[in-house]
Amino acid sequence: MALRTQLLRAVCNGSQARQFSELKGKEREGVILLRDVLDDRLREIKRAKTWKHERVLTSPQDTKVTVQGAKGDFLNFCANNYLGFSNHPEVVEAARDGLKKYGAGLSSVRFICGTQIIHKELEQRLAKFHGREDAILYGSCFDANAGLFESMLTPEDAVFSDALNHASIIDGIRLCKAQKYRYPHRDLNELEHLLAHSESRIKLIVTDGVFSMDGTVSPIAGLRTLADKYRALLAVDDSHATGFFGDTGRGTEEYCGVLGAADIICSTLGKAVSGAAGGYTTGPKELVTLLRNVSRPYLFSNAPPPPVVAASLKSLDLVEQSDDLRQRLRENTRNFRSGLKAAGLTVAGDDHPICPVMVGEAPLAVELASGMLERGIYVVAFSYPVVPKGLARVRVQLSAAHTPEDINRAVQAFSEVARKIGIVKS
Repeated sequence: MALRTQLLRAVCNGSQARQFSELKGKEREGVILLRDVLDDRLREIKRAKTWKHERVLTSPQDTKVTVQGAKGDFLNFCANNYLGFSNHPEVVEAARDGLKKYGAGLSSVRFICGTQIIHKELEQRLAKFHGREDAILYGSCFDANAGLFESMLTPEDAVFSDALNHASIIDGIRLCKAQKYRYPHRDLNELEHLLAHSESRIKLIVTDGVFSMDGTVSPIAGLRTLADKYRALLAVDDSHATGFFGDTGRGTEEYCGVLGAADIICSTLGKAVSGAAGGYTTGPKELVTLLRNVSRPYLFSNAPPPPVVAASLKSLDLVEQSDDLRQRLRENTRNFRSGLKAAGLTVAGDDHPICPVMVGEAPLAVELASGMLERGIYVVAFSYPVVPKGLARVRVQLSAAHTPEDINRAVQAFSEVARKIGIVKS
């Protein structure tokens, strides 16, 4: 019997090997069709000039980076590393300690065997930081937004979304069955018109706290007034504000002088707070409990890895211990904006470290970014369809880790390149 089994196995293995050998020389028809379809789409992306080129870093994320295929260091002015925590020694050491104590990962979702004490500690810390009742961790803020709307809204409800909200909000809203309304960017009059004519059970207003392409701040006080007037809820994605915006880093509502205005906050652990990964939702306890039970990105994704959780806890310590980094970031923002204005350039946004240098036409924006790279300044150009036609720009993002010399060098380089390519007349 054993010999017969071995012979059968040998025959089967030989047959499989021959089939695999034949397949190597002959591509399946379905794959051929897929290649043709995707080649057409890829050509369309290139024709539209929206092709994404990924430069490969050969160093940790920091204010100075090295790039594969390029010589020397580049001053990095395009990361979300607002407080400089991505490679902060205390944050890195905390991640290392978390790795040693709790392992690389959980190999499980939270409700099976994927919850460690540090996950609960971070959720409690985040809820306390924002002054909310409870919080729930996700793998990213994209997941937090993807899991929110479908979980809490039904066809009896309605959601009202700013026209320039982040893609994660847009996609999250698509998943839910609520009535969907989009109001023009920061247009409180049109939003009020929509709210006044809605008879939905739950009315949810959702907005970015800070809009990432423009550096503009949501009118949180006005949104709160409308929410109260029409018995609505206010949800804010504060990814580009948590930890550094507002006097104590509590985000957009603190910056706008209405701390506590949002009923629900979704935010990230991948920007100012640790710079690693992860996201969360914080708000009423009943909502968070519902999300733990029905939110699909939470239920069907592994728990955030222990090193990421440990790094986030240490980052929160640093955020709460001192205002020095926030003050330095404000100074860097002020000096950069005033320097470019003096050089004759236009910087959009509302006194935020996101500083879009407005150019207008896409080719000029690309030329400006390329000239900056030649001078060792790493920035990126954005044009249609990422931003509206005629509003191409080079987006600059400042960090508390930038030195005054870094700021001056970037301002000088922008001034030189802008004059060279004719954006600013000499």
